[in-house]
Amino acid sequence: MSQHFSVISPVDGSELLQRSYHDAATVRATLDAANHAGRSWRQVSLTERKLMVGRAVDELVARRERIAEAITRQIGRPISQSPGEVRGLEERARTMIELAEQGLADVRPAPKAGFERFLRREPLGTVLVLAPWNYPFLTAINTIVPALVAGNTVILKHSSQTPLVAELFDEAFKAAGLPAGVFQILHLDHAATLQLVASEGIDFVAFTGSVEGGRTVQHAAAGRFIGVGLELGGKDPAYVCDDADLPAAIENLVDGAFFNSGQSCCGIERIYVHHRHYDDFVAGFVELTKAYRFGNPLDPHTNLGPMVRAGAAAFVRDQIAEALQQGARALIPAGHFAADAPGTAYLAPQVLVNVDHGMRVMREESFGPVIGIMAVDGDEEALRLMNDSHYGLSASIWTADRDAAIRLGERLETGTVFQNRCDYLDPTLAWTGVKDTGRGVSLSVLGYSQLTRVKSFHLKD
Repeated sequence: MSQHFSVISPVDGSELLQRSYHDAATVRATLDAANHAGRSWRQVSLTERKLMVGRAVDELVARRERIAEAITRQIGRPISQSPGEVRGLEERARTMIELAEQGLADVRPAPKAGFERFLRREPLGTVLVLAPWNYPFLTAINTIVPALVAGNTVILKHSSQTPLVAELFDEAFKAAGLPAGVFQILHLDHAATLQLVASEGIDFVAFTGSVEGGRTVQHAAAGRFIGVGLELGGKDPAYVCDDADLPAAIENLVDGAFFNSGQSCCGIERIYVHHRHYDDFVAGFVELTKAYRFGNPLDPHTNLGPMVRAGAAAFVRDQIAEALQQGARALIPAGHFAADAPGTAYLAPQVLVNVDHGMRVMREESFGPVIGIMAVDGDEEALRLMNDSHYGLSASIWTADRDAAIRLGERLETGTVFQNRCDYLDPTLAWTGVKDTGRGVSLSVLGYSQLTRVKSFHLKD
């Protein structure tokens, strides 16, 4: 395995930068430093930990322009949209800091004469965060902030596509004055990452990525009795009901399908529309899709850029081609988007109809700018199709009837149910999933649960 790695920018296919992987001695020293720092960090008051982590958030926000450029050059998201990730990370981080008192509070049973009894949450120790490239700050911040606030130390291993993100995190936490060893980063290849997962001294692993990646991480940790949080794939559905506000549904679902070139675990990947609205919905969806400005993400007028790499685009092209061979129909004509270029990361958005669940594009995660749309007769058919998936991260219901949304939502096999919105994480709510989407909970007051252990105190007078 090479000791170095390169980041190829999807903007133009050129080498953006090179970095060296950290060697085994550095990994060992990093882990030792984290374990040593943890003994004193956990003794720092919650108030002070919140203040220091809050200062790190301030430092990240102050680096907004550098963060935006790093995102665009490393993964290809349009520069007009990249600054929004800073708003998102700030919202999540400050929410989790605010929820810390509640999430870490003692739990006291009903009083019992002659005894004092309570349950106290304590930090686990050292938390390893394995973060992906697609939302590189948002996915990492979900664990980093509550882990540190709870008194854990953190080692961040970011995707090899986004090393600048790890370095910006490191810079911000150092500038905020966190003690040495409390927050550290490592650049590692896959083999070294799995070795670290299995190492004594790692007390929890938070992984965001593919299903196969999650299985590999879980297997590496299986020899030790530690927790593993896994946020994996998605094939998130939307159902446009008979009483939906059609213009609002079209506007939001086009964005939910194609923002970040569809490279979102909770992006919309399949849509079911009540047959009464089907023709009008499809016509409006195609019209809005055709209006996208697809091209170089460094152009401030662009609102849809390339995928992260040519190989990812080729995978989605294959899904589309296979669906067409099986009878699907493509509604965005070839050539409509001039920037589309087979063999590169530039893949134009595509809308498919005449699709069914025998096609990979309706069952297998695409993680790209393609959407399949089907007509349904009503709620029962929509529910059956929405649940016909190995994944279960989020699902959206487009209806004016709040009670109907709750009633349908109770029958959906998913971690989050949306009404009249999609592709968004409210940090006061738990982010979780079912089936192959993984296990564990991040965000919300419950996000502190998997990053701490419970100790019971049973005190007799």
